[in-house]
Amino acid sequence: MKYTRLTRQQLEELHQEFINFLATQSITGAEWETIKKEKPEVAEEEIDVFSDLIWEGVLSKVGYLENISAQQMHLFHLAEKEMKLISVKVMNPEIDLRTELGFGWFKKNYQSDFVEYLTASKAYTEDKNLDKFNLIKQGAVITKGELYKWFDDLMQ
Repeated sequence: MKYTRLTRQQLEELHQEFINFLATQSITGAEWETIKKEKPEVAEEEIDVFSDLIWEGVLSKVGYLENISAQQMHLFHLAEKEMKLISVKVMNPEIDLRTELGFGWFKKNYQSDFVEYLTASKAYTEDKNLDKFNLIKQGAVITKGELYKWFDDLMQ
């Protein structure tokens, strides 16, 4: 398995897609029930293959990721040839960017000496989607990139 198995809830939400996936392999509903009972390891493998297919589809479309902790924001733009990073660090230990109050402080003080910025870019490895997935495993979440774009415009 290349990525992570989808959770039970995710599989339930993708029930119709999973049925279609089984149909592409000529597995009927009745056959699937038999496989689950008599060959659970084969059923697990099918779920793993389906999970990887779903992850591949999602990761190929991801354009932005954010990883926000108490004092840092790592904002990623996943461009065609490289990952671009805007990193924001707040030097005020009383501020937690994950709270409404902390982010409010940041919006008022983003140009102060208490805030540092860093930009970087990095080429993908041979497996662009795995690079994206690894960022998600480290805590990044998929976004529409509003924060990244705001900072990018600010820094221009």
